[in-house]
Amino acid sequence: MEGKQNVEITPENKKPEEDTPKDASICGFDSLHKLLQSTLPPQFFQEVSRLLIGLNCGRALDTITIAEPAKSLSSKHDFDLLAFSFHAEKESLRQPRIVRVGLVQNSIALPTTAPFSDQKTAIFQILKPIIEAAGASRVNILCLQEAWTMPFAFCTREKKWCEFAEPVDGESTQFLQAFARKYNMVIISPILERDLKHGEILWNTAVIIGNHGNIIGKHRKNHIPRVGDFNESTYYMEGNTGHPVFETAFGKIAVNICYGRHHPLNWLAFGLNGAEIVFNPSATVGELSEPMWPIEARNAADDANYLDHLG
Repeated sequence: MEGKQNVEITPENKKPEEDTPKDASICGFDSLHKLLQSTLPPQFFQEVSRLLIGLNCGRALDTITIAEPAKSLSSKHDFDLLAFSFHAEKESLRQPRIVRVGLVQNSIALPTTAPFSDQKTAIFQILKPIIEAAGASRVNILCLQEAWTMPFAFCTREKKWCEFAEPVDGESTQFLQAFARKYNMVIISPILERDLKHGEILWNTAVIIGNHGNIIGKHRKNHIPRVGDFNESTYYMEGNTGHPVFETAFGKIAVNICYGRHHPLNWLAFGLNGAEIVFNPSATVGELSEPMWPIEARNAADDANYLDHLG
């Protein structure tokens, strides 16, 4: 690229060095996107943004004004909110169908040395205002991150983390069912499942909770990584649920859990089974595969003619 420039990183709200967070930020910025936007010339940032997140109907994504109650919750409980609008080509004979989708990425709340029951309860408390913000924003379908009830421990090969496993109708599902009923919201809850009916086998599972609080069904992760010590077969094996599509009040949805995103035919099978929206809840080590996420997801959406979301 010609015309290289020396750009000094000086965000307006950047704190002095001694006050700058040492983790969960990139050079003091909340995200890579904000760092690039603040440091690149506008014409360069426009092209970088196109390469990273693509275009929607040939133009950049539109942002959505966030509801004041949601913004208040975000400020009070210190979590970030972003909202975008995806457009589709207008039809002449049918009215547009608007579906509001929410995606959550959260951190743990207590050190991993704390009692497991305390860790889980603390994560529930972190999620409560985030889910309420989604409800205040009139989200129709909310997807939580992979194994949201526990620390991301699947790269450790330590058996003790299996204690976080629970049945499909367990504590986390009961916790979320109340929100689903309150906000008329479908919730996708990825958990470490303990199958009590089959010898307490463990699975990496997404539970689909309907907008009336009912359990619509579940899907078990059908591809797992085996990369050096990052071997998830320490905890569970490939799932046995195939490629199910779930009929909800807001559309036909499917869940391609985490590592399944690297398999094109996995995405395709959900589309062939009728999915209109495919979610990809993930919790991983970013440098392993993060650069591939937007490329894989956009290609899958284009190939299979559906909308997909990385969570």
